[in-house]
Amino acid sequence: MTEKPTLSIGLIGSGFMGKAHVFGFATAQKVFDLPMQINLHTLADINDEAAARAAQEFGFANATSNWRDMLTNPDIDVIDITAPNALHKEMALEAIAAGKHVYCEKPLAPLAKDAAEMAEAAEAAGLKTQVGFNYLCNPMMQLAKEMIEGGELGEIRSYRGLHAEDYMAHSDDPYTFRHDPAGGGALADLGSHALATAEYLLGPIVKVMGDCVTVISERPDGKGGRRSIEVDDIGRAFLRFENGASGSIEGNWIATGRKMQHDFEIHGSKGALFFSQERFNELHFYSNEDASGRRGFRRIEAAPDHPPYGNFCVAPGHQVGFNDLKAIEVAGYVRAIALEGPEPFSFRKGLRIQHLVENIQMSSASENWVDV
Repeated sequence: MTEKPTLSIGLIGSGFMGKAHVFGFATAQKVFDLPMQINLHTLADINDEAAARAAQEFGFANATSNWRDMLTNPDIDVIDITAPNALHKEMALEAIAAGKHVYCEKPLAPLAKDAAEMAEAAEAAGLKTQVGFNYLCNPMMQLAKEMIEGGELGEIRSYRGLHAEDYMAHSDDPYTFRHDPAGGGALADLGSHALATAEYLLGPIVKVMGDCVTVISERPDGKGGRRSIEVDDIGRAFLRFENGASGSIEGNWIATGRKMQHDFEIHGSKGALFFSQERFNELHFYSNEDASGRRGFRRIEAAPDHPPYGNFCVAPGHQVGFNDLKAIEVAGYVRAIALEGPEPFSFRKGLRIQHLVENIQMSSASENWVDV
């Protein structure tokens, strides 16, 4: 039996998303027959103590407080960036210059021009990239796409998308990196997921009308004072799709009571779909072809019939979880590095989302429709 080549990971950051990436790596190589063996090589964090503690907890062989140490290490193949948004560009470009593949959480970069520079650098170097949009890896999301493309909804007429959480709902919560104008705002942070889902399901958006609103105008700065907020707490947009459908999306991080509402509703001439991330092992389908008096949304539960659910569980209705979606994302990325398939969501696709975000922000500022 031929021994698989090793793919060594250098992770920057051990917070929420850093931990999710580690779970993704660990699970992916247990439930998928990957072409490469994943090695958790080095973890970088804010200082030596934090890095050493996280490395031990997550199973990395090495730790460092200087992420650049990983760039000069020939044993590391992938730099995985889960640092604050404003740092993504610098870290990614230096990693690419060092010949490393790069896995980066969204948003890819504060500005579309920065994301373009990152995408072009990776493509010129022939390196594989991945942006963290793991909600698209849900088997139910893939089923919805298949049903739309298979004509089960008929002509698509309208779309509603929403990503709402409440982690910024309290005005006394402190200023964070997400409030930095160089990489923050609800539209960029959450609306980016809503936009990625909309285009994944319905295809290109060609026209937008935005409305970005700052509700909480200042927050504690952590030093006893207050700091003005310039980014949006709610970002909304009306959309026109290339296929003729119209719709809307919203990114909202002050939606009191909502912890993970990533929803969409799609209406077609023959039927409709509804999905909510709060119950993301379900897809609801309405068909006009049902008999009169028997019509209504019916629930489709995730099952081994919806790949790759069966890799995780042989029984329907037992459900996959958030970190399992990361594992599916990791598996696709590893196969891309091994030249066994395309990048699931490359820097070029991440650039596309940032381009949409900026067009919506521009539309909001001008109070006009903008052609994408």
